Amino acid sequence: MITQTHWIAFLSIIFLFLAFDLGILSRHHKQQSYKEALGWTIFWVAISLVFSGWVYISFGSVAFFEFLTSYKIEKILSVDNIVVFAVVFETLNIPPKFQHRILFIGILSALILRGLMIFLGIELLEKFSWLLNIFGGFLILVGFKLFSNKKEETLSTKSKLWVFCKKIIPLSSKLYKDRFFVIENKKLKATTLFLALILIEFSDIIFALDSLPAIFSITTNPFIIYTSNILAILGLRSLYFVLVKILEKLKYLRIALGAVLILVGIKLTFGIHLHPSISLAIITFIFVTSIIASLKSKT
Repeated sequence: MITQTHWIAFLSIIFLFLAFDLGILSRHHKQQSYKEALGWTIFWVAISLVFSGWVYISFGSVAFFEFLTSYKIEKILSVDNIVVFAVVFETLNIPPKFQHRILFIGILSALILRGLMIFLGIELLEKFSWLLNIFGGFLILVGFKLFSNKKEETLSTKSKLWVFCKKIIPLSSKLYKDRFFVIENKKLKATTLFLALILIEFSDIIFALDSLPAIFSITTNPFIIYTSNILAILGLRSLYFVLVKILEKLKYLRIALGAVLILVGIKLTFGIHLHPSISLAIITFIFVTSIIASLKSKT
């Protein structure tokens, strides 16, 4: 049985990791090398696997597979979010040495936002079970959109977004190192770094709206959902610096993301119940197949 002690212990460990990150790793504005990013990505995956082992020992095999499947879904779908990060940083000309700060703040806010969205979602599902059909239909629509593999027009969107944001808050077109606000002509203005932060935060909310309904198809255990979400998010920053250079080569990965969303959408809509181990195997097969197909298409 999951108790309050489990929640306190998990959150305490997470905040210790974040304090170490903020106090040691993010002290200097230094661009993270590929080797460093890869090392930290492996570290966070290892931590997640160790945690899954503890889940198995403490709560049994079903909870273990629920956690791994939820973690896998979150990790796979995060790839699409990384594409959004790359577009935001590129269009706003945010240097790599400042990107890590925005991503770190995004992780801190995700700890709170994801918790609220998860518990609110579970509460709604308990009272209105028919919402599962809506969630499922939503995932199927998003999945087919990804499956079409159509690229969005980022430049025109950026231009419209810039005009819209300037109507709400004064914006400076310049970047002032790591500052979010600056005084220009005796007026307080937000920098492009702040705009990038807002876009990253907004994309995380949209990303959660995609991934959480998918995870609800695996389990409604709040502890499993929250821990799998947070552990996947904690490694997102390092994973970004690892994948940002190779995403263009994995041309079938976006199609795989669409296939996963369609699969879990069908499960939700039609009430199909599969053992978490089967769901994990299917998702892994789709993901690995897309990578192999992408790499073969280059040879």
